[in-house]
Amino acid sequence: MPTFDQRVLAALRSLLRASHVVSPDDLPGMISGAGEQLGAERTVLYLVDYEQVVLVPLQPPAAAHPSEAVGIDGTLAGRCFTDVAQHVTRAGEAVSTWTPVLDGTDRLGVLQVQFPAGTEVDEEVLGGCFDVASLVAELTMTRSMCGDAVERTRRQAAMTVPAELQWTQLPPLTCISPRVGISGVLAPAAEVAGDSFDYALNGDTAHVALFDAMGHGMEATLLSAVAVATLRNARRSGVGLAETVVAVEREIAQQFGGDKFVTGIVAELDVRTGWWRWATCGHPAVMLVRRGQVVKVLDQIVCAPIGLGLLPDTVPIGEERLQPGDRLVLYSDGVIEARNAEGEFFGVERLADFAARQALEERPVAETLRRLNLSILDHQEGVLQDDATTVMVEWLTDEAKASTP
Repeated sequence: MPTFDQRVLAALRSLLRASHVVSPDDLPGMISGAGEQLGAERTVLYLVDYEQVVLVPLQPPAAAHPSEAVGIDGTLAGRCFTDVAQHVTRAGEAVSTWTPVLDGTDRLGVLQVQFPAGTEVDEEVLGGCFDVASLVAELTMTRSMCGDAVERTRRQAAMTVPAELQWTQLPPLTCISPRVGISGVLAPAAEVAGDSFDYALNGDTAHVALFDAMGHGMEATLLSAVAVATLRNARRSGVGLAETVVAVEREIAQQFGGDKFVTGIVAELDVRTGWWRWATCGHPAVMLVRRGQVVKVLDQIVCAPIGLGLLPDTVPIGEERLQPGDRLVLYSDGVIEARNAEGEFFGVERLADFAARQALEERPVAETLRRLNLSILDHQEGVLQDDATTVMVEWLTDEAKASTP
């Protein structure tokens, strides 16, 4: 009888060999087959929806025994997702392992592997399930590029065309390296238009930007799309921070006639030294969170919005030396201007208090932003009147690596 390690190897081989000639629609069957190699009775991949509220099973449309979506908050499967940690549940005599499914450090969902009665779930079994979940994540990302099964599963509401375009431009929502953690949230997911963000890790530099285009609908989406594309082009050409802002200004003016604009923050962090350098262009200033308190608002440097021809010849760049474990909160005005039924804004104070409390509780950046998004939605009775986009950057040290997603 094969050992469990041998079963794990067989499961990984079955996934790898099938992956070369498979469509996204075949993923549920492949995953189930890999589970059978492990000795499981049932194996299901649950994907997080765009609003990060529920985990939705990836399954064939005519599944013989369909699984139900699982809420993230208040369930053990949800804890697996929020804590990025494996858990074990028992239902009757069956035992299930729940394993986070990660694209690098970006949370895609969780993998349930249900074993028959009498199965002992030890470290070897948990390790094997983690290995299979890791390969499932890679296949999910690569296969999703050539079909719509994964996208359809994740959508709990019809997406507008501007939102469709906007989401195609985004980097992964979360990226964690040994020295920096970056996470972003774009909301409302199905109707977002003018907001966008971008980041890149290049050597010792973490590049970060957030844009908010004027107006709503397709024109706002195109404005922010041009801003992000120009930003990336400048960055990949080795252009400096101030010159990058000028390049975005020039391109927007050229494409939209000089009377349309985006507000934004374009910044970079030296992950060795903690120096944060930024340009703020008509945008809400960054909050600096240190040891569970908002200690500063980085509003010393503010320029005009980008695209109107009002930037100075030399764009001023602010500088701030971070301390290990510091967090930076970038946000669009839709976050603080979200109103409840009584007309009360979510506001800067509430945002600062929320960010500070989450840092004090050592909540990872990705989970902090997920909870912030839910808090904003709750404040506005579940329907956002404007885009509410947030990006969080954390400067990590060897001692602060616990802040993973």
